[in-house]
Amino acid sequence: MKDLAGALALRRARHLYRQRRIIDGPQGPHLRCNGDSLLSFCSNDYLGLANHPRLIQALQQGAEHYGVGSGSSHLISGHSRAHHELELALADFCGQARALLFSTGYMANFGVITTLVDRHDIVCQDKLNHASLIDAAQLSGAQLQRYTHGNMEMLQHALAKNTQQNSLIASDGVFSMDGDIAPLPKLLALAEQHDSWLLLDEAHALGVIGKQGRGSLEYFSLPTPSDRLITVGTLGKAFGTSGAFVAGSDDLVETLIQQARSYIYTTALSSAIAHATLTSLELINTEDWRREHLQMLIQRFRHGAQQLSLPLMPSETPIQPLLLGDSELALQYSERLIQQGILISAIRPPTVPQGKARLRITLSATHQEEDVDKLLDALSKLKINSV
Repeated sequence: MKDLAGALALRRARHLYRQRRIIDGPQGPHLRCNGDSLLSFCSNDYLGLANHPRLIQALQQGAEHYGVGSGSSHLISGHSRAHHELELALADFCGQARALLFSTGYMANFGVITTLVDRHDIVCQDKLNHASLIDAAQLSGAQLQRYTHGNMEMLQHALAKNTQQNSLIASDGVFSMDGDIAPLPKLLALAEQHDSWLLLDEAHALGVIGKQGRGSLEYFSLPTPSDRLITVGTLGKAFGTSGAFVAGSDDLVETLIQQARSYIYTTALSSAIAHATLTSLELINTEDWRREHLQMLIQRFRHGAQQLSLPLMPSETPIQPLLLGDSELALQYSERLIQQGILISAIRPPTVPQGKARLRITLSATHQEEDVDKLLDALSKLKINSV
């Protein structure tokens, strides 16, 4: 039998042990965490919608109409009018023919990749992709080719030497730990050249980048491409609710309904959540000030970090990582920030590569300028040296 206690002790010794914090109350800039009041910079609630009064009201209305649980899978009796209306609205938001709801982003990526490819095919992925994309490719049995981060020449080479029947390229739109944006125009061009699908995981892009928050296509001012583009989005970040979806062609969505095991064999997302997410989408579409305020905060933070010579990674998104390198050091700095009343998580391997531990700072539209200034003041007291 495997020595679990020994493995846990080794993880602690390597400064890789993870612990949960108990949050008492709603998400927001100010949290009650393990009994302490902290200013939080580690949530993915980028637009500050998770505790929006209109979402709370919509969730209550949805629960009154549909109840709490959906009761069964979408293909049995769990597919409600709220699900249907949200899928139509998400398809329109992404500029795609159809959308399909999943319970989580992990399940959405599993559903797409394991349905479209098998052991006869090839999947090419950025090495910094989210774990769900990598795990899905491995589960599919397809040949997995991982290219170094953003290396389009390496991707081109992998596609050019492919003799398999099918190929699929998968990439984060905004990379969750680095905060940079994938080179979508080049990815699309390579997908066209090699007749590949392109799966774009827009978990950290939708709602955030692009003038109307419509993600990478809008950010790069690209028209809606051919049916080869597959968009995966999550609802638990900028949308402020939970769940996920896949958007693409009519044939793609119908194929997923018929074949995707992570869609067929699981209980549907709560209808009340789907109902509330329609309000999220309305706010994302109409309240541009949230993205404008967020961009102002990002620029304010980056300017201040530059003045302090902090080892900030290049990012124009709400994800602003401070690269420290050493896992023990990242933990120490995270604890010292808590002592100053600020919550920022230390991100360590295997979430990031060895030697790339960091503080992952995330900004929200509900932060104020004085919050950013307080963060910069706290970081200045740490006297962080460049890696």
